[in-house]
Amino acid sequence: MERKAIPMQQPRPRPGITGGPLPTPEGRPRRVRRGPRRALTLAALAALSLAAVTSASTSLGDTGRVAAGPAGTLRAGQGTTVRTQVQPEGPPGSPEAAEAAAQPCRIAGTRGVQMSEGMPTPPGYTRSTGEVRALNLMIDFSDAPGAGRALDRFQEFAPQTAAWFETSSYGRLRYTPEAPITDWLRMPLPFAEYGIERGAPFEPGYQQLVQDIVTMADPQVDFSAYDLVNILVTPNAGPSALETVLSVTFSGNHEAPVADGVPLANTSFVYSRQDDGSGSYAETGFRVLPHENGHVFGLPDLYTTDGGASVGHWDIMSEDWGANNDLLGWHKWKLGWLDARQVGCASRPGRTELTLAPLSSPTGDRKLAFVPLDNASGYAVEVRTRGGNDDAVCKPGVLIYRVDADVDTGNGPITVADSERDSGGCTRRPNVHLELSDAPFEPGTSFTDRERRVRVDVLGSDESGNHRVRITRR
Repeated sequence: MERKAIPMQQPRPRPGITGGPLPTPEGRPRRVRRGPRRALTLAALAALSLAAVTSASTSLGDTGRVAAGPAGTLRAGQGTTVRTQVQPEGPPGSPEAAEAAAQPCRIAGTRGVQMSEGMPTPPGYTRSTGEVRALNLMIDFSDAPGAGRALDRFQEFAPQTAAWFETSSYGRLRYTPEAPITDWLRMPLPFAEYGIERGAPFEPGYQQLVQDIVTMADPQVDFSAYDLVNILVTPNAGPSALETVLSVTFSGNHEAPVADGVPLANTSFVYSRQDDGSGSYAETGFRVLPHENGHVFGLPDLYTTDGGASVGHWDIMSEDWGANNDLLGWHKWKLGWLDARQVGCASRPGRTELTLAPLSSPTGDRKLAFVPLDNASGYAVEVRTRGGNDDAVCKPGVLIYRVDADVDTGNGPITVADSERDSGGCTRRPNVHLELSDAPFEPGTSFTDRERRVRVDVLGSDESGNHRVRITRR
């Protein structure tokens, strides 16, 4: 199955890395996703704008609440403003002491970066811990009437998406999908008249569609009762997902149109069905929704023009087709699903030895190590095994990847190091990036970045999947 992509900037080269070279572009095609888009204007809604991107967001200001975790503060005296967190120190072993120890690893991006990987998540996105109520509206058109019951379309996503977030967050996010309108919500215009071919949100037709949805649903829905909105379009509207994926997310903008006194700042649209013909749609087709909802929580796209060549199937923000997969540990920390006591911060010169539990483990053990390189980048180290949301892991071990908080969504903010470069991978499951499927490092192997003088040695593992690693900084 071919998937196309629009041209985007290539990830920045990082020379001097051995032992597990970062992947080179393979030219694998990727389905269409739109890049960052300008705010659209809804004249009928008091000319308020909705910052919209297909799987990204425009940059936001630095005031207000954060999406998860401790509150952010401003660090002054720099050419660009970044957000950092100030935590009081406490007695050894206390949460305050853990936060203080982890502080050097909370890298922050500069302003203007589209959906930065930096911490904390800027204000305006949906909070990612506690109970989150998701409003689901099923819409159809006179030239694309909904086939079957609207609630059947809702059921394609609702239970599995809720279970996915429950597992990935270790119960810290209680995702509650609701459908107060149980029938198809018929739009006043035929789908063809909206002129939506690739989900470009600034097109007049898309402006009209958003306006019509709000107008049609508002008499029956209290929008103020919900934290995010999912628009589940009848799958016969527009092309098949095998041809192009229209799914789009409007996320993280405080200037969104208002309904029932609240801005609809975080809204995901899902079109068609991501059915690759392998017979797995009933189990895996829902995964486009947690991917899109990842954006309303502030997570960027990890795929680039080369598809999953930067991250592979190790994060649902990279590949959301095929077998189930989880989020990276860095994203879990960013979202507040891991706390500071579960993160080892190797910020000082010398050697640091840590035992890391598998990321899928429901226990509160340490699951992530981080090596900050500067204020905006560093290496993350975690253990991935088959379990939890990870169904496609064919080689368990220690996954190592670089995080760049100053790289825009879709341009390669995260790059996985491949322990077995050009091996062809260890799986043939459809829609799993093959080359990076065997990326994890096994006991007795090591990763080295000579330029930054960082080395990670995998010392051993036990029957529970825990791995002992040694991080050396010179």
